[in-house]
Amino acid sequence: MTDYALVLNAGSSSLKFCVFARPESEWHLASRGQIDGIGSSPRIVAKDGEGQVLADRRPDKIRNGRDALDELAAWLNSMYGGAQVVGVGHRVVHGGALYTGPTVVTPQVLADLRSLTPLAPLHQPHNIAAIEAVSERLPKVPQVACFDTSFHRTQPPVADLVPLPHEIRSKGVQRYGFHGLSYEYIASMLPEVAPEIAKGRVVVAHLGSGASLCALRSGKSVDSSFGFTALDGLCMGTRPGAMDPGVILYLLQGLQLSVKEVETVLYKKSGLLGISGISPDMRDLEASRDPKARLALDYFVYRVAKELGALSAVLGGIDGLVFTAGIGENSPEIRRRICEASAWLGIEFDTVANARRGPRISKARSKVSVWVIPTNEELMIARHTGMLLGLIEADVQHA
Repeated sequence: MTDYALVLNAGSSSLKFCVFARPESEWHLASRGQIDGIGSSPRIVAKDGEGQVLADRRPDKIRNGRDALDELAAWLNSMYGGAQVVGVGHRVVHGGALYTGPTVVTPQVLADLRSLTPLAPLHQPHNIAAIEAVSERLPKVPQVACFDTSFHRTQPPVADLVPLPHEIRSKGVQRYGFHGLSYEYIASMLPEVAPEIAKGRVVVAHLGSGASLCALRSGKSVDSSFGFTALDGLCMGTRPGAMDPGVILYLLQGLQLSVKEVETVLYKKSGLLGISGISPDMRDLEASRDPKARLALDYFVYRVAKELGALSAVLGGIDGLVFTAGIGENSPEIRRRICEASAWLGIEFDTVANARRGPRISKARSKVSVWVIPTNEELMIARHTGMLLGLIEADVQHA
């Protein structure tokens, strides 16, 4: 009987998954896919390890994450019925100060993760719900939580510091950083894709609906644009990024908004959506001629260029810039504008290479090389899950 390991990345409106199979002694990627449009217009798409389509259909109704997991379970049963699932790995956004690396899920771990929900209300509940749903369906199968915060624990204390009184900081108030699984994957790929900068000073731009930058030195995180929560740093699809904390006080005291209303504004109504009033989706804004859409794009580029300058100062200069994630991988225009705004760093942009998505999109003589490297958080989760459970050997790490 073939053994399988499952990787889940559960979000508010999507469920990404990968299946790794071990028919004999070695593991390989059997399939990957996702269920999008949860709660609105659901669609399940899956491909095999060679990229061939296995499923592409629209189920009648998927109201929430549990419905999505039921749909996924039914599809997996139709594809791999009778197979043994020997481990499940999950992306969990927040591990707090306690979890500095992947861990096997226990009732205590689950309780700790629930306590962190206020720090990541857009993501943590869905991550936890996926773990609980798997526990109900596969109670004997071990699960591993892989945290977006863990990769940043190599940052120096001064980078983690939040300048508040000690009695508050002692409650776990510090800068954590996020998107760590993506940054860890990119760091693992640099020796292969861009070996000349792998041990140097690199800023990685993870630009998607959630967006952040991370400064790497020799593949280790030394600072990032995210902080205590995933509201900090860059302007994002529906989140504002860094702004004066006094604005929050004004929303509460001056405009008399409730705490819940302020949370909704910050997590769901701000960022690109808030500026444009049109959409949080970069593709919609790039296609629009509305001046407010242009303003949203201008602000996004401005904030990325500004934060890139700050992280370059932290590193004492940079050797390379890497674009990744949905916008970073798929928007030549945003890449061009950010590079042009950052030309003072020594970036000489290659328009032709950018149009074909690189991987290198800077000229050969450029002082700072610029790259496009697709991220793969699911593979990173698979690596951690396999190693922690002793299931997946080195061969799956390069699947």
